[in-house]
Amino acid sequence: MGYDARFGYCTTFLGRWVRDNGIMSLEEAVSKLTFHVASIFGLRDRGLLRSGLAADIVVFDPKTVNTVAPEYVQDLPGNERRMIQRATGVHHTVVNGEVVIENGAPTGTYPGQVLRNTPPPRD
Repeated sequence: MGYDARFGYCTTFLGRWVRDNGIMSLEEAVSKLTFHVASIFGLRDRGLLRSGLAADIVVFDPKTVNTVAPEYVQDLPGNERRMIQRATGVHHTVVNGEVVIENGAPTGTYPGQVLRNTPPPRD
């Protein structure tokens, strides 16, 4: 397991550090990865599951979530290489209420958008 948490940070955190090493509860870890990050970046409609907010959801198995070793793929223009890091135990991903990954496979739906922070309301 000698690789560091590069772009697989979230799954490494949930698998290795939360499940295997017990550094905090799963609920606290999910909150740190969602609500806390959204709050830091001023994304007021993200990070919580509430009516009226964007429904961004990852369905994972806490018993198997983790990263696998990084690998290179050649899928960029000009057949250029890039490094990726796949995850285990992640089954579904929902972005803006639409399923984009189902049973580990892309659905071909792309409802995402660039997010920008919004200033707090003025009194």
